[in-house]
Amino acid sequence: MAMEDPPELFLCPISMELMADPVTVSTGVTYDRRSIERWFFKYGKTTCPATMQRLSSFDLTPNHTLKRVITSWLDRASSSSSSSSPNAPKLTREKIPSVLAGIEATPFKVTALKSLKCCVEGDVAAQEDFVARGGIQVLGRVMTQAMAESGAGGDFSAFRTCEEAGAVLATLPLSDNASVELVLEPECMRPVVALVQRGSAEARQHAMSILAKISAASGADRDWTAGVDVDDLVKSLIELLSDGTSAKLSSRALEVLLDVTARSRGSRRAKAVEVGAVCVLVELLPDADRRVAERALLLLKRLCKCPEGRLAFAEHPLAVFAVARTMLRVSGLASRLAVSVLWLLACAVTPAERVLGDMLMSGGVAKLLALLQVESSTSTKEKAVKLLRVHGAFWRQYPCFPTDLRDYLKFLN
Repeated sequence: MAMEDPPELFLCPISMELMADPVTVSTGVTYDRRSIERWFFKYGKTTCPATMQRLSSFDLTPNHTLKRVITSWLDRASSSSSSSSPNAPKLTREKIPSVLAGIEATPFKVTALKSLKCCVEGDVAAQEDFVARGGIQVLGRVMTQAMAESGAGGDFSAFRTCEEAGAVLATLPLSDNASVELVLEPECMRPVVALVQRGSAEARQHAMSILAKISAASGADRDWTAGVDVDDLVKSLIELLSDGTSAKLSSRALEVLLDVTARSRGSRRAKAVEVGAVCVLVELLPDADRRVAERALLLLKRLCKCPEGRLAFAEHPLAVFAVARTMLRVSGLASRLAVSVLWLLACAVTPAERVLGDMLMSGGVAKLLALLQVESSTSTKEKAVKLLRVHGAFWRQYPCFPTDLRDYLKFLN
């Protein structure tokens, strides 16, 4: 049997997760140390998240009493869980209509939403019943109400209701046109974007799952972002990428960003650059797995097609090094995308000398020559040859340029 839900008092008002190291700020509100330190020092906030009062001191006082109470509760809950019967009653499909009918009025929304999630998760018939009974519309109204209560009075318990509703929504396939249209209604989409911005780690996973499903289900003829504040969404996705909480989240955020930037080339790409996308993507590359690296390079390629993107890339001291490092290292696709990015920087426009110098010092030039021997893509070979022909004379002037490469460049010319 699963452990019972912890009392609200034991949950951090920021993450809405059980506090491991509760500390109290000068306003008297207690948070988990990791969450409040992140609020202060990563995001540069100077207010109490719960009360929004400006703080005169950032001292954190350990709440030993609460920590002992939480530890005691965990011990009792663990013991109770291990000795209880595993056959706990589960919400049946037949009760879905009655739960949906009363959920907006009940003060126990979180419990009701968790029961709904357990009922529909992995059960196709229950999911179909849920949607047919207006479940998506109900979730939208519950989330909108919770967002209003959370925003009006800083009620973090209300925001948890929004998170639980998002968890239920994330269990649905959201692959048919009718479901997609319902989720695209503002009462659903605005709370989902809010979950991306300030939800707990788990709530962000659910929100990104919803966005990824909507993005995948929307064809080229339907712009799912039409009713969304795209600037706000792009900023939220970039911030999520910069957090680097998980490879799965990063991959989903990149997929949605790629879709958003593909639907409107100019303004959305410029906005992504404005909120720091190039810097985040460059710093994501060194530790990225294959899937994330390929998507990050594809997004960099798109952003470098606009002047703002090329300027931001050229100004980052490690951008060329990070991209060049992926060549002949991550995958064939990554190598081709990396060549395209460098080509946009060095051939589509007149490059800065520092960019060309970085291409040589990073080993990018040597890799371009190596790609001519192993790469099967005609387009990539043509880009590599043009880079070498156009800038070969500049690179040959460096003493560190290998002799055998000098001879090869002469052959190309």
